[in-house]
Formats: sequence, structure tokens, C-alpha cells
Amino acid sequence: MSIRPLVILPDAQLRLASKPVEAVTPEIKALVADMFETMYDAPGIGLAAIQIGVPLRVVTMDLSKPEAKEGEEPEPRKPQVFINPEVTWFSEETNVYEEGCLSIPEYYEEVERPAEVKVRYMDLDGKTHEIAADGLLATCLQHEIDHLNGVLFIDHLSRLKRERVTKKFAKAAKRSAA
Repeated sequence: MSIRPLVILPDAQLRLASKPVEAVTPEIKALVADMFETMYDAPGIGLAAIQIGVPLRVVTMDLSKPEAKEGEEPEPRKPQVFINPEVTWFSEETNVYEEGCLSIPEYYEEVERPAEVKVRYMDLDGKTHEIAADGLLATCLQHEIDHLNGVLFIDHLSRLKRERVTKKFAKAAKRSAA
């Protein structure tokens, strides 16, 4: 297992559509282990493989809260893996959550998405499942599946906000390359 470097906006890799995983191989399992290590180190609650430069339809997620507030018990980690996830249904009702992204560090904005979704995916044993999700899980699944399709959460914002954040990260990339 190793922590891999994150792909940061404006890197064009983030706009690639990821390819389906044909079979759960030892290499896919090693990728998932690296993704969890990278995600926990960042720290984040979700990571798509493309965010570490691998254009495969793999998502890791953990919505637990291991850092407890004073007087509270820490929650045990609840790692989840979604291979070839696809939204099969979404509600007409929507929710708004403040979203952030490991590939767009320290930028947060409210995004409106369907409140509930059903997602079909494969697990690490190659078994197909369908999950019904709402709340933060629904939002996170949609955010990460968007990554697999080359879509970023800023694409759900107004053109003005999207252009402003894109220019900011393009300038930062130029400065760090100089």
C-alpha cells in the first residue's frame, strides 16, 4: 500500500471518462488499497481512481467520523468500495450539500443534487449489488461517479463561479511550475 499523488485542477486527466473494470484482479485490489491510504491521508471521504491518475471506474468511500469531538467516542472506519458504479435511479426531490474535492483543495461550494439515488456496482469479490442511498451517501456517490465521467462538482455551479475557480487553479499551477 502506498499514498499516491493527487491529480489537481486544472490537470486534463480529471476530464477523462474512466474505463470499466473487466475483472477484480490483484492489481485492482492493490489499487483500492492505495486509494484508501491516499484518501485517509488527504483526508477525504471519497476518492475516484482518476484522482490518482488511473482512468478506471473505481471509487473508495468512508463516511465515518474517526476523529471524535471531546466527550464522544470515535466511530470505527467503514470503508466502502464501488467498482463500475452506475446510477440506476434518482429522485426528483433534491438536496443541497456543501461539497469539496481533494482535486480542488480548499474550495467548497453548495451543490444541488438528487436527494436519493440507487446505484448498481461490483464489490471486491466481483459480486454485483444495488444500494439505495440518501443524504450524504447519495451526494458522495453522485460526486464520485461524476469523476468517473470526467465531471467535477464545479460543473454544477454557475458559469461565473466555475470560471473563477478554474482560473484560480490555473494560475496556481503556472506559479508552481515556474
